[in-house]
Amino acid sequence: MAELLRSLQDFQLVARFQRRCGLFPAPEAYTQKYIVKNYFYYYLFRFSAALGQEAFYITFLPFTQWNIDPYLSRRLVIIWVLVMYIGQVAKDILKWPRPSSPPVVILEKRIIAEYGMPSTHAMAATTISFTFLISTMDRYEYPFVLGLMVALVFSTLVCLSRLYTGMHTALDVLGGVLITALLIALTYPAWTLIDHLDSASPLLPVCVIVVPFFLCYHYPVSDCYSPTRADTTTILAAGAGVTIGFWINHFFQLVSKPTESLPVVQNIPPLTTDMFVLGLTKYTVGIGLILLVRQLVQNLSLQVLYSWFRVVIRNKEARRRLEIEVPYKFVTYTSVGICATTFVPMLHRLLGLL
Repeated sequence: MAELLRSLQDFQLVARFQRRCGLFPAPEAYTQKYIVKNYFYYYLFRFSAALGQEAFYITFLPFTQWNIDPYLSRRLVIIWVLVMYIGQVAKDILKWPRPSSPPVVILEKRIIAEYGMPSTHAMAATTISFTFLISTMDRYEYPFVLGLMVALVFSTLVCLSRLYTGMHTALDVLGGVLITALLIALTYPAWTLIDHLDSASPLLPVCVIVVPFFLCYHYPVSDCYSPTRADTTTILAAGAGVTIGFWINHFFQLVSKPTESLPVVQNIPPLTTDMFVLGLTKYTVGIGLILLVRQLVQNLSLQVLYSWFRVVIRNKEARRRLEIEVPYKFVTYTSVGICATTFVPMLHRLLGLL
């Protein structure tokens, strides 16, 4: 009987590994059905989950750069990159599984191949909300309690959405929040240094490219392919591009001084129709240019890499190879970061939108 149980356990482990690596699909991924009994919670937490995904990042972070405060945008991006890298690496080192399904119902399919601990959605939401709060306290005058409530509500909704969508356990979410809080506390003394990265040594662009690329190329090896490495490369490359973009702005004097913290603004300007239209126009123009650059650089880099490694063009599986995935992702999103911080503001100035 003991031998039979051990054999059954071994079979289950092998089957779980095969399903995870895509050797054969998990039946629950296709047959699991559910009934929505409370549409308010359903749409609330599906929307909240989107606040921790790429769609939110490419909306909020550029909007902050072009319409609110470049200084604030720089802080947000760099702290976000640091926290997300540590969270992504921790997943593939700890290798804790996601909640079993059933009993939970998994509402998101793309990242199901990733491990669960810690929740990087929780880490991203906590980072963005509280870095925004801390960085604006000495620049704008507003009720601190109101800002704290907004940060808490934002991060809490994203954290709860990970439980509702079946993607994480409560321990995954709590771990992500605690890790983020620790990282913010440890890095806060260096935030002033971050504000002066654009005026650093002329060798800064070299370091900003070499170090993140090395970290991406030597990302922890997983048992099987998951989008974690690709997502991490995208995040680090975007952060590298943003940092280089600010350095270019300073080195070539493309923006006026000061880069120092502004004095406290007594009254935040009210949102008028003209301001709304101007902000929307700047955002539309900026996103249009970013998408164009992203598509052009991605296609060009893939063609060069396919030719170099003699891979059949349009071979989607080849994109997952280390020597192709990391370089094309890194080049593409570094270009996107530089475009967002340097070329989009130049275009705004040329069109008279500043």
